[in-house]
Order: sequence, then structure tokens, then C-alpha cells
Amino acid sequence: MIYFTFDPRPDLKEDLVSSFPNETFVFSKTVEQAPLKVAEIIVTYGEDLTEAHIQQADNLKWIMVASAGIEKMPNAAIAARGIPVTNVRGIHKVPMAESVMMHILAYYHTLPQIYAYETKHEWKRNLKQRELFGSTAVILGPGAIGGEIGRLLQAFNVKTIGCNRSGRAAAYMDEMVSFEQLEAVLPNADIVISVLPDTAETKHLITARHFDAMKETALFMNFGRGSLVSTDVLVDALTNDKIGHAVCDVFEQEPLPADSPLWSLPNMTVSPHLSSHSSRYLERSFAIFKPNLTKYRAGALDQLENMVDLSLGY
Repeated sequence: MIYFTFDPRPDLKEDLVSSFPNETFVFSKTVEQAPLKVAEIIVTYGEDLTEAHIQQADNLKWIMVASAGIEKMPNAAIAARGIPVTNVRGIHKVPMAESVMMHILAYYHTLPQIYAYETKHEWKRNLKQRELFGSTAVILGPGAIGGEIGRLLQAFNVKTIGCNRSGRAAAYMDEMVSFEQLEAVLPNADIVISVLPDTAETKHLITARHFDAMKETALFMNFGRGSLVSTDVLVDALTNDKIGHAVCDVFEQEPLPADSPLWSLPNMTVSPHLSSHSSRYLERSFAIFKPNLTKYRAGALDQLENMVDLSLGY
């Protein structure tokens, strides 16, 4: 039995059931004990399963996470039982890359100010707009999402420098550096973009020293996970004008508290963790799950797409 701990829209359910007529599907809006006990496969968003649920799932053989992040999963309990986990890594690249580009272009071409003057019926032409052409962007996490951002930036004649653990080459990056080399390239960066996951290695990876190394005009963007930088460090960098502006879609505490100083800083843009939202989210997720289910039933467990390494967190 395949147990969904969420209820997809009807057309997606109908397509799934008709594509796999010999499978038994159960769709629910909460984690319920009865289907949990007999489920062979669980499909989840990754935020509703607990260690107790894993212990109760006697027949569980595979967990499909309809999300890229697994930091809220009971990973130790899952690993202890040797249950394979796959996710939908890569499906966010289109909406997230578009969102990042939207914010970059809006900042460079003063769109917030244009909108503000429009509401006041003021004709202002003294805005300081800039071109992206010839600028440099450092992209932390040049995987599927970072690569798509790099591809779009290169179309605007932006030099892209990718940064990951190893410094190994990545698609649409003109140069690559490792985490240890990051500080050395930051003085050349006009834009610093992170799409890194939440792991032990990336927690508070960006420190005050990194902001000190950035240009005073740099645009810092965090679209990965809020744990990348301490809130206090980010507030200090913005308050003391160490950088030009920050755009964050993720924060250490979410929802961002109403009394957070980040809301009122003039050089800060708060985005409420929605850059990956898309009407095609589940459509793309199911496009990964369906071929994986076929492989699973054929006994090709080692060929499943997007297998997650629980020890690394991605």
C-alpha cells in the first residue's frame, strides 16, 4: 500500500491511480495510524513524520519526500532501519531561479522605488538604476537550482563563480571555489546568492568576516535555508551598511517574528519562504515519483532518482 500523508488535487490523483491500477493508494490530510501500520511506501512533504511514526510503520520500505529539504525528518530513526529516502530535488529550479532573477532585476532597476512613487502619483526620474551587464555573482550551492540561476545570469553577461564543499566543476559556472576559498572571491562579487541546504556543514557558514569581505554595494540573497547565517550577524551587516542590500526568502526562525528588526531595515527585503511556490509543484513531483515507482516494483531500488544520503542531509 502507498500512503500519501497529504491529499493532492483530484486530477493528479486520478492520473496516478489510472497509471498504476494494481497499486492501493491511500490519501490523507494527516498522519493516521491505521494506514501507517501497513504502508510499504510513504509519500510526504517531510514535515509531518516523527520518530514514533517510523517505529509504527512496520512494513515501510521506501519514503518519497515531495520536497527537497529533509531537515525536519526523523532521519536518525529512518537511517537506523535502513529505509531508503528519495526527494524531488531539481523541481524547484524554475520557480526559484525566476524568483531570484525577479529580485535582482527589481533591485538593479529600482522597481520598489518606482512603485512607491506611483502610489503617490509622483513623476520621479532621478533614480539610480544599474545594469547587470559585466557584474559578478557568487552562487553558493551550484546544483540544480544554482545552475539554473547561473544559466540565466550568464544570459545577462554576468560572470558566475560557484561555491560548494569540494570546489568541483558545476554547470553554468565560469569558475568554482570550495567553502574554504569563499572569502577570497567575495571582494569581487556584486551579488552573493545562496541556495544551500541545511546541513551541519552549512549552519552559520556565512559569518561577520564574510560580510566584511563583501563590497559595500553587494546584494546578498539567501534562498536556501535560514541556518546559513545568524540573524544577529545579518542584522549587524545591514545596520552597519557592510553590504548594499539583502533579499532573504528563508530565516532562522519562521515565520519571521513580527518584532524582528529585519522587517524595518531599509536595505532588507523579506520574502516569506515562497520562492519555490508554483502551480506545477506537485505535477513535477509526480513526474519523478511515477518512474521511481516503476523502478521500485521492478526491484531496481538502486536506480531510484534523487536518492538522499541521510548522513549528509541531502
